[in-house]
Amino acid sequence: MPSQKKILVVTQHFWPENFRINDIVEGFLQDGIAVDVLCGLPNYPKGEWFPGYSAAGPFEEEWHGARLYRCKEVPRRGNTSVNIFLNYVSWPWYAAHALHRLPGGYDAVFCFNTSPVLMCWPAIRYAKKHHIPFTNYVLDIWPENLYSVLNVKNKPLRAIAQGVSDALYKKADRLIAMSEPLQQRLCQRTGMPPQKIAVIPQYCEDFYAVPQPDAALQAQFGGRFNLVFTGTFTPAQSLETVITAVQDARSRGADMLHLLLVGDGMSRTALEAKVKELHAEDAVTFYGSVPATDIPKFTALADALIVCLSDSPDLGLTVPAKVASYMAAGKPVLASMDGAGNAAVAAAGGLSSPACDAAALADNLLVLTRMDAAQRAAMGQSAKEYYLAHYRRSELLRKLEHFILEGRV
Repeated sequence: MPSQKKILVVTQHFWPENFRINDIVEGFLQDGIAVDVLCGLPNYPKGEWFPGYSAAGPFEEEWHGARLYRCKEVPRRGNTSVNIFLNYVSWPWYAAHALHRLPGGYDAVFCFNTSPVLMCWPAIRYAKKHHIPFTNYVLDIWPENLYSVLNVKNKPLRAIAQGVSDALYKKADRLIAMSEPLQQRLCQRTGMPPQKIAVIPQYCEDFYAVPQPDAALQAQFGGRFNLVFTGTFTPAQSLETVITAVQDARSRGADMLHLLLVGDGMSRTALEAKVKELHAEDAVTFYGSVPATDIPKFTALADALIVCLSDSPDLGLTVPAKVASYMAAGKPVLASMDGAGNAAVAAAGGLSSPACDAAALADNLLVLTRMDAAQRAAMGQSAKEYYLAHYRRSELLRKLEHFILEGRV
């Protein structure tokens, strides 16, 4: 009988913050893999400590059988450029100097590498020192993703960011990309052969596929055509494009159209100002953040779901995680983005338009609102079938485990 495998997961963001790595770790544990997690103190997305946490810890916890080793970080308080930068650089520094706290005995190191790319540095240090394979799951390609959040124009700083990012990617033994275009970009950037860079899309948790009709939400928002967005509000989402398109479509006859924004983030103040500028208060509702397990209440309410990104060509290399969860809900999906995400939504029978093209999105909204219920139901069914074929949790989780532990999908 082979001994139990053990993985060190490195990720700045972990429970009670709402990231898919929470479910991945739970999946590893369910499959009999032991897991330790090196992570931060929860303060995302508002930059405020979650209840029960502070700069003083706690620094060790148990979660579903995984041992969590938390490290200090400067919180993103206010989501100012300075505080985001300090948050980006502080956690990797503290984590790299806390590696001695880990008990060891790992078969592999795995980094769930959202922004910043720097969060993989502690993983690299630990893997190299202990001669175990390190796999980096590239979810936000850097430095490109950095520029969608912070307006860095200084050429020397951009050159440094490019050099640091490339150096960190090259130090991984294996990389995981969410799409084939991203795999190709990483091959070019690192010189690694394609077999060392697996293409594994982000799956969605199974609960997204189970509708949860909610009478209170129906009473509050029923009777309108509800276009729902769920997630974090950052410049990378270009939600101002969606707000403009909704107001345009309403002015052209879709007067029952209503945009329900479920979430929060650094762009909320600017988005609220945009709504006020367009006199769109009746058309847009900011609901606030909810637990991930409550999202099916909102997708059950939705007449359609919207996924969007800004027009950075590099953002088009990835497929946002919410694409899978939207398709799982079995509702019509609209995309306002370029590249791989646009292609996935179109292939699933959704309506897609270019990134930041409010007029084209408004046209698609008019098409959708003028469809009959049977046509929209068929669109939703097509999305659900695409989810079942491409984004099933059990299948993609096995691929992750095999690649991390054995170097093959």
